[in-house]
Amino acid sequence: MNPTLTALERALPYLHAASTLYMTGIIWLVQVAHYPLFDRIGRDQFVRYENDYTRRMGWVVGPSMLLELATALALVYLRGGWLLWLGVALLAVVWLSTIFRQIPQHSRLERGFDAATHQALVRTNWIRTLAWSARSVLALAILAKWGHV
Repeated sequence: MNPTLTALERALPYLHAASTLYMTGIIWLVQVAHYPLFDRIGRDQFVRYENDYTRRMGWVVGPSMLLELATALALVYLRGGWLLWLGVALLAVVWLSTIFRQIPQHSRLERGFDAATHQALVRTNWIRTLAWSARSVLALAILAKWGHV
């Protein structure tokens, strides 16, 4: 153990891995179960469902996404290395896809169900699903390499 590191610096790889693995589990649940079933919701209830879904999911994923981002950036700042930079690049893919793909598609669905938008949401969400899955592998590799400092 490196005595010059603070408790927070020692905890960073664990916090990072925990938030990344959590988000990977959530995104697979969303990709395999939640999004594909949107077309099964009655059209008269869909707008209310979509609005409630996006609001509630914000509480489920928001804090973890911010923790993941903060710990990824802190690890790059403190330790550097290509594994950490690759993780940040994948995280950028996740955030950019969320901002420019999934949020606009959810915004359209909040006005009413649209089959083409729903299909695009399911299809483009694979970007985040695969990026977070790759991030999980990296987070575990980072934990194995730097977790016991």
